[in-house]
Amino acid sequence: MTNLPYRAYSDYLREKFGQKVYKLPIKLDLTCPNRDGTVAHGGCIFCGESGGSFENLCEKMSVENQLEKNMDYIGKRYGAKLFIAYFQNFSNTYMPIEEFKNSIRSCQMDYIVGIYISTRPDCIYREHLEFLREFSKETGLEIVFELGLQTANYHSLEKLNRGHCVSEFVDACIRIKQSGFKICTHVILGLPCDDDLDVIETAKLINVLAVDEVKIHSLYIPKNTKLSEMYERNEFELISLEEYKRKVILFLRYLKSDIAIQRLVGRMPKEETVFCNWNTSWWLIKEAIEKEMLENGYSQGDFYTALDENPFK
Repeated sequence: MTNLPYRAYSDYLREKFGQKVYKLPIKLDLTCPNRDGTVAHGGCIFCGESGGSFENLCEKMSVENQLEKNMDYIGKRYGAKLFIAYFQNFSNTYMPIEEFKNSIRSCQMDYIVGIYISTRPDCIYREHLEFLREFSKETGLEIVFELGLQTANYHSLEKLNRGHCVSEFVDACIRIKQSGFKICTHVILGLPCDDDLDVIETAKLINVLAVDEVKIHSLYIPKNTKLSEMYERNEFELISLEEYKRKVILFLRYLKSDIAIQRLVGRMPKEETVFCNWNTSWWLIKEAIEKEMLENGYSQGDFYTALDENPFK
């Protein structure tokens, strides 16, 4: 187990399964309602043509073939024997129900112990939840939804052209939890229009909705996006690396200590971005955050106060 000032996702998986477990990305040929005109056009201003994935195999390959190929590669490289099927790009519940069922059923393979489904808060549909509830009961596979919140600041969500607001995220979390599934939430810390209070409120919102896992990202800028055009026109100013690290630490200190942290900073190939992580290795940023927390005695959740705690006891 790692000696970190936060609950690392790798530790959580090892505690649960008793060994290393790795996620296998799956790419499907789909889109999202924020791109096809149902909600908006063009998608989120930070979303490129790959839909949030860059290490995936071709979407024309079957789910089974993608899993087998990735399982063989990752298993040999990292010595892993257990895996999670991860539907990663765009909105993976935004498809006809029968296509969705077939994709999920394709994950019934040896050594697959869970399924992660990346999608939008406004794409959580009753029939998909009902199918997944029965499927999970029959197979024993754990189902986790990865939902992009990014921030609890609804003004920022509008500027990002998310096409949904905070209320849709709340509604999605409630219905997913009522169906018995877990949730991983994506957040972007250091958005130009967010201040410290937004960072704190994002952590608090995640706490009260009983989210299980979090992925933290910096604001990187893919090429050929609305965000890259805005950046080239100097329409906003990026925060510094030091400020990003400070905000990550602030966020973690308000986040409940039992929430697993999948990552402290995202990454994307340099050739696909106009800005990414201040030209610094994501690993070095991660280590710097950990070092500062340890040196100062900070830990995940040390600012957290449960809403039902009575100060007058």
